[in-house]
Amino acid sequence: MAYSLDLSGRVALVTGASSGLGEQFARTLASAGAAVVLASRRVERLKSLRTDIEAQGGDAHVVNLDVTDLASIEAAVAYAEADIGPIDILINNSGVSATQRLQDVSEQDFDFIFDTNVRGAFFVAQTVGKCMLARAKGGLPGTYTGGRIINIASAAALRVLPQIGVYCMSKAAVVQMTKAMAIEWGRYGINVNAICPGYIDTEINHHHWETEQGKKLVNMFPKKRLGQPQDLDALLVMLASPQSDFINGAIISADDGFSI
Repeated sequence: MAYSLDLSGRVALVTGASSGLGEQFARTLASAGAAVVLASRRVERLKSLRTDIEAQGGDAHVVNLDVTDLASIEAAVAYAEADIGPIDILINNSGVSATQRLQDVSEQDFDFIFDTNVRGAFFVAQTVGKCMLARAKGGLPGTYTGGRIINIASAAALRVLPQIGVYCMSKAAVVQMTKAMAIEWGRYGINVNAICPGYIDTEINHHHWETEQGKKLVNMFPKKRLGQPQDLDALLVMLASPQSDFINGAIISADDGFSI
């Protein structure tokens, strides 16, 4: 018997949608039937992605978003809620990293990572969460109460990796943030979960895997292979769907066994 997950009628906001995993997440949700709000600072790339999604029969919209700026977050969410519809699904994906030893981390380096990965992720989730809570309490209109918030953490939140210590710290904070939100908001039908991807081959890091250092790293993986962005598709859609109602506060590794 066939089994399918249908997100028709849902509105999904995807941060960091201009490249990498965010782009793949947006394409996947649109293919599953959701109206997708593409959010990033790189608006021209979002417009190109919107064209591709629409050519495949999907529904996509573009909004400028800087997750390090609370006013930008509030404006983007307000636009989506007013012009597209109540946000049912948030893919909290924006993130940055830097490779350096801990003794070389400057205040600026630290703030660069934490401002996006922790502060930005929190206030995006909080701003969307407030709208979801208001609908659940009857303060805002909407045919669907509750919601799905999917925070994109990392295998680095579960296993400390050399030379990206501050990134590991930031993603560990996202894991704890996910659990805290799940406890406070779950009673209102808002399920908050986190995906912890392992090493995924994207345009941002593709060149690294061709280097000697990159090849040595891949050889250390349990299956000696890299993940592909589409390897997260099924997990993402499941967590975004109504069928995931009993999954709340889960921290799910999707790393091919790397963090074991």
